[in-house]
Amino acid sequence: MNMENEQNFLDQMENLKVPDVDTTPHQQKIKITIMNAERSAALGVWLIAVPCFFLFCVIMYYAFHIKSSWFGAMYKLVTGLSKNPYIDFLAPVVLLILPMITIIINTLAITHVHYEKRTISQLKYSELNITVKIKWLNILLILISLTILLILLSFAMTENISIQN
Repeated sequence: MNMENEQNFLDQMENLKVPDVDTTPHQQKIKITIMNAERSAALGVWLIAVPCFFLFCVIMYYAFHIKSSWFGAMYKLVTGLSKNPYIDFLAPVVLLILPMITIIINTLAITHVHYEKRTISQLKYSELNITVKIKWLNILLILISLTILLILLSFAMTENISIQN
């Protein structure tokens, strides 16, 4: 009796209809998270710390006329970098490139891309959805970096105008 049940069970298993899984819709969908939001926020903080500190020192030195040796030393350090031909590239890197990198990595961290091919009736079309997730630290870092870039751009423009006049 035991052998008969075993044979019957094996026969049932061999004749089982396996469901057909269609993998094409899964392959047509792509959802990409380009960077981790927390890691890019942490990296962004480090990338804009130096430009923020420099701008803070310049504002304290010129706007509030605090002639502290600390603020003056930072300002003289950055202006002295432009006089040395071997490291004159360092100030633009710190003040322009680092905030740009912060903007890029934090924008990639909160942006999600979703691509899908669809077929409705006879109509075939592709759909691209770009979603921006609200991560406040990443958005704040983007805004701070944009502010740094706008301050430096306005400084460069006013400096250029004053030199021409």
